[in-house]
Amino acid sequence: MARGRKVNSNGERSKQLLLEKAIELFSINGYYETKISDIVTAANVTQPTFYLYFKSKEKLFSDLNEEFKRNLLSIFSNKLECLSKGNMTAREFMYEFIEKALTYFYENPNLTKIGFFDAPNANELKDHIVNLFIETMKEQRKLTINNNIEINTLAHSILGSIERLTLKYILTKKESPEKLAKDILNIYFNNNQPALTN
Repeated sequence: MARGRKVNSNGERSKQLLLEKAIELFSINGYYETKISDIVTAANVTQPTFYLYFKSKEKLFSDLNEEFKRNLLSIFSNKLECLSKGNMTAREFMYEFIEKALTYFYENPNLTKIGFFDAPNANELKDHIVNLFIETMKEQRKLTINNNIEINTLAHSILGSIERLTLKYILTKKESPEKLAKDILNIYFNNNQPALTN
């Protein structure tokens, strides 16, 4: 008979607790200041238990960043699919993506701090999102408020707004994702269309 831990066993709870404590400690102390011993102490498990589930601190941190990236890009892909099927306008697409991304950040503040701000590849991820914005807006040029605005500048400005508002209002839970998404959309995409209201 095969031996191993069952799903929902103490082992699964230990793994989940290790993940939660690692995310919390990485977001507070940063990667270099967080030690495996800190994580296992916070999770109240032994160091061998850590190595049952994770190869190393580096691999754990890398996996957390990949999870963040995968989840964020999945939000973009899902909304892009709706846009391409004609289920929403480009304006609605931008609102939906921004609102869903900010909601994800709001619900996962520690993982967001790691993946969107602290990770070594955070700037690559942001550049990738900017490029996705650019491609979407090139196909939907009528979306912009002013056709004299460079799409690259617009895309970087939107991401910069998302980044700054996430730090100021989302991670601190001072504003709702819905309100901030409407504010961002009304700043950049009014284009003689009725402004979204709160």
